[in-house]
Amino acid sequence: MSDQHAARHWIDGQWLTSSTQRPSFNPATGEEIGTFHDGGAEAAQTAIDAATRTFQASSWRWDPMARATALSHLADAFDARLNDLIDTLCRENGKLRQEAVYEVQHIVRALRFAAGLAVQNFGRVADPRPGLQSLAIRQPVGVAGVITPWNSPAYLSIRALSPALAAGCTAVVKMPAQAAQTAALVADILAGVPQLPRAVVNIFIESGSEGARLLVDSPVVPVISFTGSTQTGRHIAQAAAARLKRVGLKLGGKTPHLVFDDADLTAALPVIVRSSTVFAGQFCMTGSRILVHRDLSEELVTRLAKRLEGLRPGPASDPNSEIGPMIDKASVTRVNALVEEAISAGAEVIVRGGPSPLPELAAGAFYHPTLLAVQDSSLPIVQQETFGPVQTVQVFDTEEEAIALANATEYGLSACIWSRDADRPMRVARHLEAGLISINSWANLAIEFEEGGFRSSGLGRLGGLASLDDFTEYKQISQNYARP
Repeated sequence: MSDQHAARHWIDGQWLTSSTQRPSFNPATGEEIGTFHDGGAEAAQTAIDAATRTFQASSWRWDPMARATALSHLADAFDARLNDLIDTLCRENGKLRQEAVYEVQHIVRALRFAAGLAVQNFGRVADPRPGLQSLAIRQPVGVAGVITPWNSPAYLSIRALSPALAAGCTAVVKMPAQAAQTAALVADILAGVPQLPRAVVNIFIESGSEGARLLVDSPVVPVISFTGSTQTGRHIAQAAAARLKRVGLKLGGKTPHLVFDDADLTAALPVIVRSSTVFAGQFCMTGSRILVHRDLSEELVTRLAKRLEGLRPGPASDPNSEIGPMIDKASVTRVNALVEEAISAGAEVIVRGGPSPLPELAAGAFYHPTLLAVQDSSLPIVQQETFGPVQTVQVFDTEEEAIALANATEYGLSACIWSRDADRPMRVARHLEAGLISINSWANLAIEFEEGGFRSSGLGRLGGLASLDDFTEYKQISQNYARP
């Protein structure tokens, strides 16, 4: 990157600036770690123009082998810079080192999988009647708008970008201000791959939403791939509907752990804890709801509370840290208010976390985990995504009751089943309304298979063969070849 002092936009093969610069902060310490150029509608429009021009004028959309080659070289380039990405995520995103490793390890795999997809985007051919040949082919839709959240900015950008490129689209990626330094590093890696043609990928950074709104409203951006909150996803879907625009939405969740009476608690408990503390609970698949059989409930609550109370918060720089900071202090205040509201509404405190009282962490955005027992599934703490290290516990007596409780929210992103029975997990999984079911595990993601949510957790899928669907259009071509 030519400018080491401020993160800039990567648009049309060039580093571009904006009139406004803002600081980036380390959420673990509150210290300034750099600055970035804050874009908006102007940066977005420049990126859209470049991506549109390249899609129309270059051979990118017509050459699947060139796309496969570029994606393979991108995988190599990211593989060579993984340590840089890990360091940047720890510093800017607040992730503990093992959490940053967890994020970036998916990037190279996603790119290599997409390289294979690029040359496997088959249509079909058949003779519907004698003398008539019909072909169905799949072609890229055009410019893809990718809107990325701050909680896993490196991987979630690549997760959407990879199939878009494999399909033959060009792309405009909006990166959030909280991940500006990560955005600049991702752009720097992309810029160093000569096999990726100029302006196929364009990245801009913004703290607001003007550029994102322009992507959604633009008549020359036919598809939006958004990862973020359900509320924002609804707004995007409504705005995109005005142009009948295709929208892929990867939204929020309220992941339940269904812990049956034959579960192995020794195996389950560390995973249940980790499902709440990874990324400080700022993860769409955070295991925020624990549904436990009555016979096991007392033991689970006692052992889980002890583990949560003993967790050590701290920055990534401390190898003994077990939970990192939230993204900022405003998030700490927001989550704490939700917990207070739940307690006032009748939730029973098992572990009352909250803003860290430790003087050495006072400058950071640390929040100790909270565990609440609830009986009323209608409470907002059960129904709404908290996006912080907060878990609720509910008790069930039957398998049917467990399934009903698990499905009793508007979300359907993921769920976990804990049981040593040979048949129960598969039987229960069939009835859970969620896109990813992990058996005796949590968030078992695999880019080779489709990922997405039911109901208010989203539309469409990323990963797997279906990841191309948002970025391709079917075209039927028919020819009469019979003699006249």
